[in-house]
Amino acid sequence: MPLDGPHGAKHETTMLVYKIFRAAEFQEFQSQGRSAGAPVDLTDGYIHLSTAAQVPETLARHFAGLDGLHLLALDSDALTELLWEPSRGGDLFPHLYRELQMPDLLWSRPLTLGPDGHVIGDLV
Repeated sequence: MPLDGPHGAKHETTMLVYKIFRAAEFQEFQSQGRSAGAPVDLTDGYIHLSTAAQVPETLARHFAGLDGLHLLALDSDALTELLWEPSRGGDLFPHLYRELQMPDLLWSRPLTLGPDGHVIGDLV
């Protein structure tokens, strides 16, 4: 089902979307069962998510050299209040306008920091 809203465009395709948390943010999410996101999310008023194609650039731009990161996978269709909004170069990014909740999580895994950056692996 396409989602839209006053700020976002419709997006027709079901897909996984991803959140990257630092270790402390992930631990808080696990212990609280919900999260309003990282400091940038709190400042912007929504939780920044990425598609599989956007994860590498998000890591390079905002998390370069950081160890202890966790990648969380979410089903875009299951997220209420998800809007697709233009960002870098006009590319549409998924933004979640509510808290992230533990039932939203399909899976999570730690990201390894290798000599050439983060090792992402398969994002399916």
